[in-house]
Amino acid sequence: MEPVGKLAGPGHRLPPAAAGTAERARWWHHVGDGRLQCDVCPHQCQLADGEAGKCFVRVRQGERIVLTTYGLASGFCLDPIEKKPLYHFHPGTAVLSLGTAGCNLSCRPCRTWDEAVAKRVHRMAEEASPRAIAAAAHQWQATSVAFTYNDPAIYPEYAIDIARACHVQDVRTVAVTSGFMMPAVRRELFGVMDAANIDLKGFDEEFYQSFIGGSLRPVLDTLIYVRHRTSTWLEITNLLVPGHNDAPDRLRAMCTWIHDELGPDVPLHFSAYRPDPRMPETGLAASGLAGVPPTPPEALLRAVDIAREVGLRYVYSGGAGTPATGTTYCHGCGAALIEREGHTVQRYRITSQGRCPECRAVLPGAFDDRPGDFGARRIPIRLGN
Repeated sequence: MEPVGKLAGPGHRLPPAAAGTAERARWWHHVGDGRLQCDVCPHQCQLADGEAGKCFVRVRQGERIVLTTYGLASGFCLDPIEKKPLYHFHPGTAVLSLGTAGCNLSCRPCRTWDEAVAKRVHRMAEEASPRAIAAAAHQWQATSVAFTYNDPAIYPEYAIDIARACHVQDVRTVAVTSGFMMPAVRRELFGVMDAANIDLKGFDEEFYQSFIGGSLRPVLDTLIYVRHRTSTWLEITNLLVPGHNDAPDRLRAMCTWIHDELGPDVPLHFSAYRPDPRMPETGLAASGLAGVPPTPPEALLRAVDIAREVGLRYVYSGGAGTPATGTTYCHGCGAALIEREGHTVQRYRITSQGRCPECRAVLPGAFDDRPGDFGARRIPIRLGN
């Protein structure tokens, strides 16, 4: 049974309603039967003329592949950086969030990406050059720009150009991504990202194939690469879906892998699944989510306990009434260093050198002398306003 949200392809045609800016894409090659293979993600879609890949937005036009969303973005909004979520990267500051159309995965719990939504978002997108986005972030005093809502792994050419333009304006860039990409893309994308939150959606290959529409190994490879081969600050998110990826033995295996392969200092965020009230029962049944309840607070707290038991130092949870797990504690003496209520920093006790004031232990991450004061606001904006 096909998961809800799965995009047709390769082999589906880009409809006229989705036509937009098309920029010559990188990362593709000819294959022997006359098709062109996209090399951006592990799907490696092989396309005849006029066909789009699984992501919907990388399309063959003649003897080239183009990115149809280059220069087209949607959903511009000022958010707190904690919403990405990033808790160890300039706390309290504003981030300009944006996305494009399409996705290369078909996660069953996803509320955002199916083909109909992708077409609608594509029609709603604003023309947004990299320079215009960087200028808007500077104008609105956003510390960072975040590639979110969908995955920058499917539009790396655009994301990389935006990041370069942002750095000229002294604006940082953040990738919120599944990590499902090929090594060549991985190198260039994270070569210009200041921070990343990577979704580790589970710790089982069968779960990734049947529930996510991808595979686990490329995601693990991306995590290892970002942690050990780049200067990009890394945090991880795991969405707990009751009965699907929340078994204690799987959570323990995942947390142990993070500890052993990435180290104890990579922050891990557990988030709560919520059924989409807009999805009809037939859609829930087709996705395998019929009858799946919201993630209960005790499941989040159990996951946090497991992560801490295996030695992870910075573990958080959100979305189910568990505010205590939003506090950052010193790994040296246990002092509360950053206390949060939702996405708002309430108390901040870090020295200008990024140290605990009690024991002088260094808190890993990127911190300022004082936190930002953006709060929990969400401010939609239009470019040029």
